Amino acid sequence: MNSFDVIVLGAGMAGVSVALHLQQRGRRVLLVDRLEPGEGTSYGNAGVVEIDGFEPVTFPSDLRAILRYAFNREPDVHYHLKTLLRMAPWLNTLRRHSQPGALARYAQIMKPLIVSAGEAHRHLAEPAGALDFYRHTGWIKLFRHAGSQSGARQMMQAAELAGSRFSSLSKADMADLEPSISGDFHTALYFPETRSVSSPGGVTKAFAQTFIANGGVFKKADAASLAQDLDAGRWQIETSDGPCSAPDAVVSLGPWSSVLVSRLGYRLPLEVKRGYHQHFAAMGNAGLSRPVIDIDNGYAITPMEKGIRLTSGIEFAELDSPPTPVQMQRILPHARGLFPLGEAVEPEPWMGNRPCMPDSMPVLGKAPRHRGLWFSFGHGHWGFSLGPVTGKLVAQAITGESPDCDIAPLSAARFA
Repeated sequence: MNSFDVIVLGAGMAGVSVALHLQQRGRRVLLVDRLEPGEGTSYGNAGVVEIDGFEPVTFPSDLRAILRYAFNREPDVHYHLKTLLRMAPWLNTLRRHSQPGALARYAQIMKPLIVSAGEAHRHLAEPAGALDFYRHTGWIKLFRHAGSQSGARQMMQAAELAGSRFSSLSKADMADLEPSISGDFHTALYFPETRSVSSPGGVTKAFAQTFIANGGVFKKADAASLAQDLDAGRWQIETSDGPCSAPDAVVSLGPWSSVLVSRLGYRLPLEVKRGYHQHFAAMGNAGLSRPVIDIDNGYAITPMEKGIRLTSGIEFAELDSPPTPVQMQRILPHARGLFPLGEAVEPEPWMGNRPCMPDSMPVLGKAPRHRGLWFSFGHGHWGFSLGPVTGKLVAQAITGESPDCDIAPLSAARFA
């Protein structure tokens, strides 16, 4: 049996970052996944490293908004009714965590992670030769209607709390920054310090390749084969090349984490928010220099290696149910009114799953009831942004190093 110091389950941005930080601390690490690195949820996001605020996804407080969503016709949220009914307790917990006091606590806990995100990416990207993926052009958030002004104010307050620079854009300002953007908007906020990448999957693969080049081992494996050998004090897993073991194991399986930890007796409230993206050619000489978010319609357009990536909002559906990309059909007319998108590059939209906790914070640190078991999952909409930060924090916890910040509030024990 092959022996390692740590087994990391999951080769998305969060798992690869844990593996790299453990390797930098002298640990012999086995990284496993059923897919190649960077081909799961880490492939399909908007490619933004968010450093400009602490705004979790919240339950709507406006009765009119709730009634509007009830008809299931909005571009930013779509749901399967059976899934929504099953998720009622989770949504009620989300509602509680959407109150002002809970949001203030969220900002306090998450601030050290979010303000460190940019530097944490640079720390891993530089030795991986991945800096060319990164753009320092910021991003723009558009609010279409006067009724969205309160949301814009909240976003500005969050940015001020984070110490992140921003400015309001006039139509002339927008024309200077993004000449190909058109259409009416009530408010546009520009965050110049935010970074984005031309291929989030490419960045994750580059990190994984550096891990392997420096002596790390990657193997295909089914995480369900993970088992604890109490006599030996080790965790074992069956890989494509035979069994492997280590005294420590890290669960970083994104949306599939809850499936594994539930087998071990942990009932954590992780739910999935599905999302879609598709790449389009730009018409004529149109160009885009940075991500642009249409807040009211719930989509993003981002320049990527494959073209302009159109990314949808939230779909509540079961993890393994077939794709239902109706949101792409709903947002495409809005997106084409904003930017001259041409033909689709791919025949069908790609679908991914965001692993979300009802308090919008990840689960990090030691498992409460198993020796040598560690958690790093539930990053929600910020897995790509926060993976390098949380990877360092979990590696520090495993190796007994003094952590950069307290992760006790992010422990699984908060759901006891």
